[in-house]
Amino acid sequence: TAQHATSQLGLGDSRKPRRYASDRYASETTLLDRRAGNNLEEDLREESLLSQLTSRVVGQAHAMEQIVPYVQMHQAGLAPEGRPAGVFLLLGPTGTGKTRTVEALAEVLHGSEKNLLRVDCGEFQMEHEVAKLIGAPPGYLGHRETPPMLTQSKLTGAASERCDLSLVLFDEIEKAAPSLTRLLLGVRDKAALRLGDNTSVNFERTLIFLTSNIGARELRKEIQPDFGFEVLKPVPSAAASAGGFDHSAGKLDRIGAAAVRRKFPPEFVNRIDAVITYRPLGAGELVAILDQQLAALERHIDKRLGERAFSLDIAESARTFLLATGTSTEYGARELKRTILRSLTQPLAALIANAGIEPGAVVHVSSGTATEKLVLKVEQPDA
Repeated sequence: TAQHATSQLGLGDSRKPRRYASDRYASETTLLDRRAGNNLEEDLREESLLSQLTSRVVGQAHAMEQIVPYVQMHQAGLAPEGRPAGVFLLLGPTGTGKTRTVEALAEVLHGSEKNLLRVDCGEFQMEHEVAKLIGAPPGYLGHRETPPMLTQSKLTGAASERCDLSLVLFDEIEKAAPSLTRLLLGVRDKAALRLGDNTSVNFERTLIFLTSNIGARELRKEIQPDFGFEVLKPVPSAAASAGGFDHSAGKLDRIGAAAVRRKFPPEFVNRIDAVITYRPLGAGELVAILDQQLAALERHIDKRLGERAFSLDIAESARTFLLATGTSTEYGARELKRTILRSLTQPLAALIANAGIEPGAVVHVSSGTATEKLVLKVEQPDA
C-alpha cells in the first residue's frame, strides 16, 4: 500500500535526521545506505560530498574528484569484494592539505575529524617496531604487554552510526621500515591483516590513505626553477589573478609517479588505486585558508566562552601579517595555525585572564608599524 511504501522509505518517520557539526553543511533529508542499512544524510550524494570536501580542503579539487567515487561505490554496495574500498597515495609538498583531506573526509562522513585511525610511520622506522602494529606472537617477551594498534575493534570504532566506512591514515609512509610496506601488501590485496595472536582484521569497509613528501623537491623545482629561461617565463593573467601557479598538472603527476616508482617496488605501487599529486598553494588559496582558520577561531570563542563571548574585528594589516608570518612557498600553510595561536589566540587569552575583555566586547586586531606583532584594542560594550 501507499502507506506501507511511505514507511519503508522513511518518509513517515517523525524522527529528525542526524546533523553535521556545522549548520553550514547540515541537511534536512536522508537517503538509504543500501549496503549498511543506515540512514545517511543527503550530503553524501556525490555533488554535495565533493562540494563539502573542496570547501574544506582549499586548492585541491582534483584530489577530491578522485576520492569521492570510491566513497560512492561503497555506499552503493558496488565496491569490489575481498579488498579495501579504496587505497590512495597522496603526494606533494608539505602544507598542501594531504592529511587535512583525510580529516575533512572523516568530518563529512562521521561528523568529527577525529573519527579515523592514524599511524605515524615515523614511529616505525626500525624493523622490530612493526610489532607494535600487529602485536608480538605468543611466547615472545612482552606479548601481553604490547597490544596491537590495528585491531578489528579499533577499526570498527573509527566508523560511526552515520557511515560504516572506516578511514585509516598511514602518515609519511616513506619513513616506514620495509617490513611495514610488505605488511601492507596483504592488506591492500586481500583486505586482511594477520595479527600476532593469529586473529585477522578485515579491511573491506576501509579507505586506506598513505601520505608522502617524496618528489616534493622535484615538484618545487618544476614550479619555481632556480635558473634558466623558465624563471623569466611570464605568468598568464588568468593564473595571476587567481593567485595560483602556472604549471602543467599532467607534468606534476608524472614527476610524482616517477618518484613513487623510484622509492617503492612495483608490487607496492600496483596495489594502489590512485596516486594523487597535490599542487603547491598559490596566494589566493592561502588567503582562503586564513579565512577558514580565523572563522574557526571565532566559532571556538563562541563555543567555549558562551555568554562571555566577544567579537573579533581583524584589519587587513593583521591578515597580511599572519599570511607573511605563517605561510611560505616551501612549507605552504603548515605554520599558519601555529602562527594564529601565538600571535592572536595567546594575547586574547592573556586579556581574558586579566579581565580585560567584557562579554559582548569587540576586539580590534591590527598590525603594529614598528613592532613585529599584532596590536589588540578592546572596545567594551555600552553599559
